Amino acid sequence: MKPAEIRELSADDLQEKLKEAREELFNLRFQMATSQLDNTARVRQVKKDIARIQTEMRARELRALS
Repeated sequence: MKPAEIRELSADDLQEKLKEAREELFNLRFQMATSQLDNTARVRQVKKDIARIQTEMRARELRALS
């Protein structure tokens, strides 16, 4: 997910995307532990998506305070 796409989402959509990304990361880690994961790069990508979403959520929070 690109940063521009994240910025366009509403607060509720961001929460939903964050929840989905965390679930996907959990599933990927489970697959990795059981040696069923084919694309190991996907773990890194999902982690980055989670960080981008959290960064945007925090930026919006700080803008609301000022």
